[in-house]
Amino acid sequence: MRRVLILIVLALFGALTAAALRQHGYWGIIEPHFKTFGAGQVFADLVIALTLVMMWLWRDARSRGRNPWPWLVATLLLGSFGPLVYLLTRGRRKPDAAV
Repeated sequence: MRRVLILIVLALFGALTAAALRQHGYWGIIEPHFKTFGAGQVFADLVIALTLVMMWLWRDARSRGRNPWPWLVATLLLGSFGPLVYLLTRGRRKPDAAV
């Protein structure tokens, strides 16, 4: 059930992102966040949230014996797509790994 929910979120977010990229381009998505303090606050909030997610992802990937670097780079370049795909491909924790 959890995987289905992640797939639904990924598909809907992917469609929204594709529409935004088609209409505005990559810079067109980011550029409005530098026009007002309110938009800047939303951008700063996104950066803080994704940084916290990357910290969790680092620890979780390491505890499962996975290399966290591809997921961190994906998050930096693609935003929420990195953690969403990580959650889809996340395996079981190694039995001898500490939490």
